[in-house]
Amino acid sequence: MHHRNLFSIRKFSQLVIPLKYLHTTPQQFPKPSEFPTLHLPLFLQSSSFPSNLKHGKQVHTQLILNGITTANALLLAMYLRCGTFNDAKNLFYQIDLGCIKRWNLMIRGLVKMGWFRFALLLYFKMLGCGVSPDNFTFPSVVKACSALNNVRFGALVHEVILSMGFEVNVFIGSSLINLYLKNGYINRARRLFDKMPVKDCVLWNVMLNGYVKCGELDKAVDIFDEMRKGETKPNEVTFAAIFSVCASEGIVDFGTQLHGLVVSCGLESNSMVANTLLSMYSKFGWLFDARKLFDTVRQADLVAWNGMISGYVQNGFMEDASCLFKEMISSSVKPDSITFSSFLPAVTRLGSLRKGKEIHGYILRHGVPLDVFLKSALIDVYLKCRDVEMARNVYNQSTKVDVVMCTAMISGYVLNGMNSDALEIFRWLLQEKIKPNVVTLASVLPACADLAALKLGKELHGTIIKNGLADRCHVGSAVLDMYAKCGRLDLAHHVFRRLSDRDSICWNSMITSCSQNGRPEEAIDLFRQMGRIGTKYDSVSISAALSACANQPALHYGKEIHGFMIKVSLCSDLFARSALIDMYAKCGNLAFAQRVFDMMEEKNEVSWNSIIAAYGNHGRLKDCLALFHEMLKSKIQPDHVTFLAIISACGHAGEVNDGIQYFKLMTQELGIPAKMEHYACMVDLYGRAGRLNEAFKTIKSMPFSPDAGVWGTLLGACRNHGNVELAEVASRHLFDMEPQNSGYYVLLSNLLANAGHWGSVLKVRSLMKERGVQKIPGYSWIEVNTTTHMFFAADGSHPQSKHIYSLLKILLLELKREGYVPQHHLLMHPQGIVS
Repeated sequence: MHHRNLFSIRKFSQLVIPLKYLHTTPQQFPKPSEFPTLHLPLFLQSSSFPSNLKHGKQVHTQLILNGITTANALLLAMYLRCGTFNDAKNLFYQIDLGCIKRWNLMIRGLVKMGWFRFALLLYFKMLGCGVSPDNFTFPSVVKACSALNNVRFGALVHEVILSMGFEVNVFIGSSLINLYLKNGYINRARRLFDKMPVKDCVLWNVMLNGYVKCGELDKAVDIFDEMRKGETKPNEVTFAAIFSVCASEGIVDFGTQLHGLVVSCGLESNSMVANTLLSMYSKFGWLFDARKLFDTVRQADLVAWNGMISGYVQNGFMEDASCLFKEMISSSVKPDSITFSSFLPAVTRLGSLRKGKEIHGYILRHGVPLDVFLKSALIDVYLKCRDVEMARNVYNQSTKVDVVMCTAMISGYVLNGMNSDALEIFRWLLQEKIKPNVVTLASVLPACADLAALKLGKELHGTIIKNGLADRCHVGSAVLDMYAKCGRLDLAHHVFRRLSDRDSICWNSMITSCSQNGRPEEAIDLFRQMGRIGTKYDSVSISAALSACANQPALHYGKEIHGFMIKVSLCSDLFARSALIDMYAKCGNLAFAQRVFDMMEEKNEVSWNSIIAAYGNHGRLKDCLALFHEMLKSKIQPDHVTFLAIISACGHAGEVNDGIQYFKLMTQELGIPAKMEHYACMVDLYGRAGRLNEAFKTIKSMPFSPDAGVWGTLLGACRNHGNVELAEVASRHLFDMEPQNSGYYVLLSNLLANAGHWGSVLKVRSLMKERGVQKIPGYSWIEVNTTTHMFFAADGSHPQSKHIYSLLKILLLELKREGYVPQHHLLMHPQGIVS
């Protein structure tokens, strides 16, 4: 065969196909006499040799027609380059199989085509044919192992390489290092790296990027320093990797020094380096420097535009992001899916559903590929702008659904109070064998919390622990929040204590949990601890602490926090200021609450809700409604919280018709669906006015099952108006829902006693004893001279109790003179009177 090939090459050495003939049809090919002279190998290896299959086959056909053997490795390379495996295979078996070069060519071609398993099978076949691999064989074989994440087989190949003395070959060594780094075997990679006698820039970059991907950023910086001490100069890939480390770790000084090094190396105009620099400055929050760098780039590519838009969005500069996006469109730079994925969060935060729909239309009109990230961003926009149907349409029209899209749907459903739907998506995700990530778990836990699904929450917590995710701050925060909302503050404390690294989110969750579960003192104490250990307060920390002050109430602590807000310039935060309004109002200082509201330069719906609720809670319905109409004139859209405050205020003022009118305005005219709290307020509204049958009808008309809060409101109204029949209906539901809540048993018992149903009173008391329900004593508190005093019923433990009780007697006499008649609800049992 070898002699035949030499003859063929000699015969064709007088022939050549000029470049102009490579784009002609077979009929247009020149006759053999028209071919100028050129050696066949030179022609087949030249850049003019076709990478287009059609033209390649034309060449192959002409060789056959001219009687020239085609069993040539360079023709084989052509077929592999064109990605036609069957033609390559047929030609391969016509070539001398004892030649290692042919095998290497075939294995390398299969790897380039992505047929990694076939490449390894061919490697085995080669060994079976008695052909020994050489230094050109192993880079492709190791690359196939790396692509298949098969470290075990890669290690076996490594042993063969070691035995043949090829380990320190720069190409083989690089391939092995890359295999180990890709699969997390960083120590093996480093040992091999240290053995390499010659390390070029590529090898240093492979090791540097390996440390970055494995999260060992300190070692990435160390290896960069080692590289700088040697003779190898860093290139654009090196700087891109090290700038990403500076951005992730917030290494500001080192990052700026590296920028100077980039300039001295003459790489400042390189697009890869410029883009990573831009990303670094954006993550530092140095938007001025990022924009300055962006403006100095002569022709900003798509990556630069995307990076700058993303930087604005991540730092909360939504208007700047919007302006830059418009500038990008007007500059004739065509946005891609990454552009829209980066920009859509700005639309979400601006709350512009119309803008979101316009962008969605642009995406569809211009055929922008809708990858999972872009679909997730669209779903996020629609759900956060309360257009659930559009979000469902985007989700349902997707042929490929991954964990990112499922997570977007879960978090969106939770945001819209559709917790059961969120859990359905999560169940579907598990059924489809899609592994939830940390964000998915952190998103689904609030659904369990809102539904008080403690059992499911515990199961999820178990999954989190098994997967080693319990130490992640945002997951831990979601877990402790779930336990707190399910009434297990003890377990929330346990989770909080076990978190090794607590960020501000963890502290905020725990402070909020204590405040919302009737432990304001603990909340304030945690707030102080947070400051002592040096964790930075944010607007959420401040809001949570002010809420605790409002619930205690502790006006002096609230004033201290107000002073701190002024000192650290947190007064501009809308949510913190709204919490300040709420704190002053609940501590009885409505004038201060109004002053804080008046001093706000910008007001959102939270601010308006706080001041409306403040006047409503103080019984000033007229002012409350006037503020509501002023809110509408200011073009601020009311939400479900606004109407909760108004209906509650109407109930306290006894204005039933007004309450009904605003409930209809909310549900029928504005299309805001009523939540559980609204129905509880309507039941309270009717109950306070003695219209108990209408209250009961309201419960029956609810589109979802009433919770204990709704039934408890009805029971309280029945207690006030002496309706035993409806009270027994409500109590049956309450005893099933919250069997350990002593308050419901006491309410029913007092009502039955007042009606003289002593037999039923004994049954209720017996049921309490049988279930082991302990009566929790009620208490009140008052703040005097920055000290909070607490009192239980008939409490004599206070050091000034004698003086207090003498004053109470004087006040009671004054009340009687004004016409007050005490109502002794707990009448003495007849048997007690006889005895």
